[in-house]
Amino acid sequence: MRCCAVVELRQYTLRPGKRDALIDLFDEHFVESQEAVGMTIIGQFRDRLRSDRFVWLRGFPDMEARHAALQAFYDGPVWAAYAAVANDTMLAWDEVLLLKPARPETAFDLRPDAWTASHERPATVLAGIHRMGVSIDAEFVTRFEREVAPALEANEVRIEGVFVTETAPNTFARLPVREGERVLAWFGTVDEPAHPTGWLERLDLAATLGDRPVSLLYLDPTARSALGRRPSTTRA
Repeated sequence: MRCCAVVELRQYTLRPGKRDALIDLFDEHFVESQEAVGMTIIGQFRDRLRSDRFVWLRGFPDMEARHAALQAFYDGPVWAAYAAVANDTMLAWDEVLLLKPARPETAFDLRPDAWTASHERPATVLAGIHRMGVSIDAEFVTRFEREVAPALEANEVRIEGVFVTETAPNTFARLPVREGERVLAWFGTVDEPAHPTGWLERLDLAATLGDRPVSLLYLDPTARSALGRRPSTTRA
């Protein structure tokens, strides 16, 4: 299963000490309930570099399905029951990028048999965001594949997906997205144990695309994150 035609990358800034409370709430109540109305919960993560950050990904078949699914969930009983508790953990929730696969084959492949690492071994998830001033065309994607992808693979990063900005208007105004930004974003996994001191800094330099530096996210999957190959991702 390739996922998805539309993907949201969501980064939340949380109140001090509230991250684990939100993760427990999310993993218990917000996985099946969102998937039941047509979303795919791709992954949810602790930011290893910022203790106040929660990062997650969800996908949709298309923009029309996105609107319908979001409306069904945020007007539904599960969100009504837990919205106040969830919102109480957050300081900011509007750092959201709306993405689409750079090519059909660069969407996430969520089939368990497509994963090259064992389910029993933890994996770190890396995300790289290249912010551009203009729209990203096929030539730019090819340049990423030629210049950056080999450097990532040389640093033992398995590329799991490559995406660019989805420029369609955000039709669900209750949840803002950063519509003015143009990005190329990639996601990869790295097996533990942790890499030596300085590895992340070297990767940051290796992933530079032309004159565009990369913003790296260094992410620890929660127990029920599909991306990251955790063992407890079974859906009810």
